Formats: sequence, C-alpha cells, structure tokens
Amino acid sequence: MKPLPEILTKPFNAQSVESSLYEMWEKSEYFNPDNLPGERKETYSVILPPPNVTGTLHTGHAIMLAIQDTFVRFKRMHGYKTLWLPGTDHAAIATQSVIEKKIYKEEGKSRHDIGREEMLKRIGEFVTESQNTILSQTRSMGSSLDWSRLAFTLDEKRNLAVRTMFKKMYDDGLIYRGQRIVNWDPKGQTTISDDETVSEERKGIMYTFKYSADFPIAISSTRPETKVGDVAVAVHPDDVRYKEYVGKEYKMTFAGCPITIKVIADAVVDKDFGTGALGVTPAHSMTDWEIADRHNLPRPQIINEYAKMYGLANEELNGKKVTDAREYVVNWLKTEGLLINGEEVVQNIPTAQRTGGVIEPLPKLQWWIAVNKPFKHFGIETTLKKLMINAVEGKEIKIIPDRFEKVYFHWIENLRDWCISRQIWYGHRIPVWYKGDEIYCGVNPPEGEGWTQDEDTLDTWFSSGLWTFSTLGWPDKTEDMKLYHPTSLMETGHDILFFWVARMILFSTYALNEVPFESVYLHGLVRDAKGRKMSKSLGNVLDPRELSSKYGTDALRMALLVGNGPGNDLKLSEDKIKAYKLFANKIWNATRFVLEKTEDFEKEVELIDEDQNTYNAWRDKHADITSDIDNYRLHLASEKIYDYFWKVFCDEIIETRKVRILENKDKESAQTLLLKLLREQIITIHPFMPFITEELWKYIKNEKDNILLVTSWN
Repeated sequence: MKPLPEILTKPFNAQSVESSLYEMWEKSEYFNPDNLPGERKETYSVILPPPNVTGTLHTGHAIMLAIQDTFVRFKRMHGYKTLWLPGTDHAAIATQSVIEKKIYKEEGKSRHDIGREEMLKRIGEFVTESQNTILSQTRSMGSSLDWSRLAFTLDEKRNLAVRTMFKKMYDDGLIYRGQRIVNWDPKGQTTISDDETVSEERKGIMYTFKYSADFPIAISSTRPETKVGDVAVAVHPDDVRYKEYVGKEYKMTFAGCPITIKVIADAVVDKDFGTGALGVTPAHSMTDWEIADRHNLPRPQIINEYAKMYGLANEELNGKKVTDAREYVVNWLKTEGLLINGEEVVQNIPTAQRTGGVIEPLPKLQWWIAVNKPFKHFGIETTLKKLMINAVEGKEIKIIPDRFEKVYFHWIENLRDWCISRQIWYGHRIPVWYKGDEIYCGVNPPEGEGWTQDEDTLDTWFSSGLWTFSTLGWPDKTEDMKLYHPTSLMETGHDILFFWVARMILFSTYALNEVPFESVYLHGLVRDAKGRKMSKSLGNVLDPRELSSKYGTDALRMALLVGNGPGNDLKLSEDKIKAYKLFANKIWNATRFVLEKTEDFEKEVELIDEDQNTYNAWRDKHADITSDIDNYRLHLASEKIYDYFWKVFCDEIIETRKVRILENKDKESAQTLLLKLLREQIITIHPFMPFITEELWKYIKNEKDNILLVTSWN
C-alpha cells in the first residue's frame, strides 16, 4: 500500500473538495452516456423535471435531485448506458409576472406601455441570468447530468416540437377554438387551468332570498350580485315541492335589471342542500354553463375581465367591483323585503396560484384540447382520456407508491376539456394565423400578405408535456429517441401528478403510441421538524445552499433520503443533517484508520473462515441494499448502509481486526478483509454520498480502476 496521504491526516472538509470533484467529473465527460467506458447495451434514462428559470434552489429541488442522482449513479455503476438529461422551464406566467412587477415598480409602466417586443427582450435578459443561477445550484447538489444535452422549454428545438404537436392535434380535430367558461385571473389578466388555482378558506355569507315577491321559489347564494345574470332556477326532477313550477317562465326586475327566469328540472341539483333550488348563471359558473348546454339556455355575461359588473340596465351597478355590487344587491333585497336570511359560512375561494387574484369564471373565446372526443388513433377509435387511463390501468406505467393510482384515475375521470391559451406575451405563440374569415394553422407561417398571428400563447404545461421526447429530438427521428424513449423513470413531487405527469402521458401516448416513462416515483413535501409546511412567515425555511455549505452536500443528501419513503412528506431539521455530517466524518476517519493499519499490506490472501463468514454476511447485506434500490426503496437502502458501516464495520469488525493486526494473528487475512469491506462499502455509499466517496476512492482504488463515478457496482 501507499503511505497515508496528507489530506487524510486532517479532518474532512467538504467545502475544500466538492467543487474540484464536480469539475473533475465534468471533465471526464462520463455524464454523457456516449462517452461511458465499456460496452453498454442496456439503457437507463431520466429526464430532469425542469426547474423554473425564475427560481433558486429550494428543498423541493434538493430532494428531487438527491433521489434522481442516486438512481442514476447506481445504474451507471451497473453498466447501463445512462442518460440524465437537464433542462429549465420558461414558466410563462410566473416569469412575465416578475418582470411586469419590476417595470411597474421602477418605471410606473405596464407591458402595454412598453410593447410586446421590448417586453420579451427584457424577459429574455432576465431569463438568461436567472437560468445560470439555478443551473449552478443544481450542479452544487452533485447532480451527474449530461450538460451537453441541456434543453429549455422555450428554445427553438422545443418550439418546433410545440408547433408540430399543435398542428397534428388541430388536424385531428382535438384542438379547437370555442367559447366556454374559463378560470379568469383578473389580476394577471389571463386564463389559468383548474390545476393552477389554489383554494383559500374565507368567511362569507350565504344569502337566502327571492328574486321578487311574486316568484314562488327561494334560492341561496354567496354571490347575490351574479343573480342579475340568472336565466333559470334548477330543481331536482324528483323534488315534489317544485314540480308544479317546472317549465314556467317568470319576467321580473331584479336589482334594477330586467331578467327572465325559467324553472327547469336537472338531476345535478341537490334537493337536500339549502332550499333545493339553484339559481342558474351560465356565464359565470362551470356547472351552470353545463346546465345551460343541456337545456339550451341563454348565457348573458354580466362581469368583465376586471371583475367589474358590466352590460346591465342598472347604471348604478355598471362598473362596480363585484364586492361592491354584492353589497348593493343585498341592500336592495333588504329594502324590497326579499331577503329571508343571511348565514355566515366558510367558503373555499379559488385564487390564482401565481398572482393571488380571486378567480372569476368567465365565458371566453379560447383554444382547447378535447379530451373526450373520439378519434382514430393508429387505426383504433379512442379518446385522449382513454389513452391516459389505459397507460396506467394496463400497467405500462408503474406509479410509486401505487396508492396514487386511485388519485390519478379519479382526476382523469373528471377531466374537462383543457384550455391551452393564455393572454400573456411570454411563451410559445399559438401557431394560428387569421386573414378575414380565413384561418390557417401550420408549423410554419402562411405565405402571402395580410395574415395576422393569434396574439395568445400556450399554457406552459403544453410545452412541458412534450418534455420526455422533445428533449430527445422529436419531431425528428433521432438516435436518442430510439435509445432512450420511453424513459425509464419520472421522479417528481406528488403535487404535480396532474399538472405535468398526466399531460406527459397524454401527449406521448397520442403522438408516439408509447408511454413517456416506465415508472413514476413521487416524493412528498419537505416539512420542518414539527411537520409544518415551510414558509417565510413561520421563519422555518431551510435553504439547501446554506445547509450544504455548513454541513456538506453529502450530509444534506443523506438527510433527504434516509427514512423518506416514496409519496410521504419528510420532516427535515438541522439536527438530522448534522447527524449525517458526523457520518461523513466517520467514513473519513474509518478510511484513514484502515489505510494506516494496512500500510505494510502487499496483496490479498485467502480469508480464514471467521473473516470469510464476516465477508459473506456483508455480501448478503449488499444484496439487500441492491434490491432496495432496484425496487425504489432508497429510504431503506440508505439506512442499511449507514447502519452497517457505523454499527457493524466500525464498531465491531474494525475493533476486532485491529487487535489481530497488532498481535500479528492472521494479520494478512484481517487486512484483506478490512480493505475489501472498505472498498466495497465506499462503492455502495457512492450513489448516496458522491463527494466524500469519490475523494476517498483516490486512495483506495487499484491502479487499473477508473474514477468511482464509473466503477462497477459489484
């Protein structure tokens, strides 16, 4: 053996080695599967969920990177042609919102004041700077990503994929333009999807009243201001109380506005809730819009994009904010003696995730994806919804943990047509052009003069929904597509199962007739030590960058992995991270001790029975750890290697063998055992704690060995 290196005589200092080790890995070019040593026939591919360019590394990113990098390093060491492909997301609404606020704060101007071209230029400058920050922080977690294949959801290659997909779906009749109810964000001035709304509990008042003294049915509503847009009252077909009124029409003036109310019977009404009668406002409720469809009712709009009343005969109501209009209508009901009662209730108010604006359901002319429309798919009639169900139901995709399959199916079954257009400037522009009554949809612009492109952009989830195959070169038939798709694993937070995972399944099964990934591993939220969600207001946010700097990245990674089963939320504290810093020190010190005790070691000898039994027991433990990783049990595998190294190897094996070495009793067998166990444990710990293990490998490996990153697992 070589003399003990000087670095090992000093305490382990993670900060002194991490950046140089990562630089060494990058220079080796082994992150790129094309450069991996040896003949590698089997492939393993993971596409990184792209972090927003507006963001900085948080614990959600850290846990995602730790889990994925562990799997990727494990498979690379197993001889797979392993691809982990990085990228970032343009995060359209969030990114534009940041710049809009900045411009307003610094210049007092809106995006309309500076124009589309200047706005996009400023966003582009911000994105370039911000993207470099998040990518640098991603590297700091030890992420062995193939940076040569870096993608961006808004770059030219991804834009070609988006235009191609839009055109294909448009030609198949699955993308259409239509007037339907949308979630409108008055603050952000755009539509948003159901999944991008956040329910907030707020107190409200449930008012029970009649439209007029002559109207025979009382209704209840927390939003009486919308009743000036009512066209019907719906009752349950079996409700005997109202049977005689069904089919009748009543004309009256409500809050100074003439309205006509038709009494209709519809099974959607809960006869046991409130008065059992529902005031139908088709233009401002998704449920009421669908009722209007079934009963051929008119849909007058009485609230505009700024959440103000408009188009009413009552000039006092016109232009009022909805909250002021509510007060006006309630006072009118009281004056007219029509208010029966007002009861305080707790409501779930939908708000926009990005801006916090209260959502207004409004009828808008938008672009939609039809999820229930039958179409011919590779010769078989189906729907997009069926494709999404079949992929999981037929076990082509395994969801881990499997309890989320029920959640997935429930969401798909209740899925409505997806509104994909957004009234913002930053994003993929809808590839549709207009000239008079002519409409042209194409991958490239139409020829000739006089065409105007649609002003709207696409929902961010449209472009990120193509992520597993647009990053591999689609729509071109690339070698990467052939080798790495379907991808092996999609690892992400369970909170975006519907936002993103479901949409990737939709696009991949539709366009390629294959699933986007074989397995979906879902992690939970990272909470504080008391189980509370981390927030600035509570002052309990843990910054992974600070934690890595303080305790070392390996310690942070282990704290995020040990005891963290798939799908479960994780309690994280500094004490837990500190414990794994002590583990890193233990690995360092144990390695130094073994190397000291084997300085005079010349070559391996056959183990005596006692040592052979000890080694065999380790190989059994190693097989358990391997099985755990193969079966997505990182929480168990990481705990087992921790327990074995500290409690068995350090506390038992080293203690007993050092005595034999000192007494020169079967010394060579003891030295052989210690070196074999140390070497194999360093290999086994590497996917979890890559930095310290790679550093120690320099002093443990044989001359013929490569860097630990590509050393064989077995």
